[in-house]
Amino acid sequence: MIRVAVIIGSTRPGRNGEAVARWVHDLAVKRGDAEFEIVDLKEIGLPYLDEPMPPAMGRYEHAHTRAWAETIASFDAFVFVTPEYNHSISGALKNAIDFLYAEWNTKAAAFVSYGSAGGVRAVEHLRLIMGELEVADVRAQVSLSLAADFEDFSVFRPAAHQEDAVVAMLDQLVAWAGAMRSLRTSGESGNSGALVDSGALVDYAAASVGDS
Repeated sequence: MIRVAVIIGSTRPGRNGEAVARWVHDLAVKRGDAEFEIVDLKEIGLPYLDEPMPPAMGRYEHAHTRAWAETIASFDAFVFVTPEYNHSISGALKNAIDFLYAEWNTKAAAFVSYGSAGGVRAVEHLRLIMGELEVADVRAQVSLSLAADFEDFSVFRPAAHQEDAVVAMLDQLVAWAGAMRSLRTSGESGNSGALVDSGALVDYAAASVGDS
């Protein structure tokens, strides 16, 4: 069965993301076409990126990186629950994404965002990042307003129509996740494997270690 991670993209004390992620998860588990699991970056506790080799090399030296890689590799798709910080995503989420490469490849992603502008600008940045990681991001997304979907900007009270938005998003995500899994298992997932083994990348890594 398709496995989907609902990733809480904020580690801030008092964050709104945990309530949003649990709401998404509670709606998602009513479906019978996929398995859903919350992945909390606060619990994962990654340090700032500390691997000496570029992630595309797949040569992870640290136990925390290998554990994170194993977690992400086990999923077929991701729902990123993200705040909008200064027109973009949180540093914690960007850092967690940047730790890995191949484990993200040829999978599917969807986005649930929140903020004063619904978090839509954070999602625009995430879509660019997903493209670089060979992740297929679905069009439908859920945008939550701090004014309309939260009481006093902190207590989550989603408007009724937002449930329909979640359903539409998950419909697309599960369909794309199945298609991308078929692509991975067929051995036609692009050049990710070749990239990891290429001499050019080894040369690049050797030249850039310490600078990237």
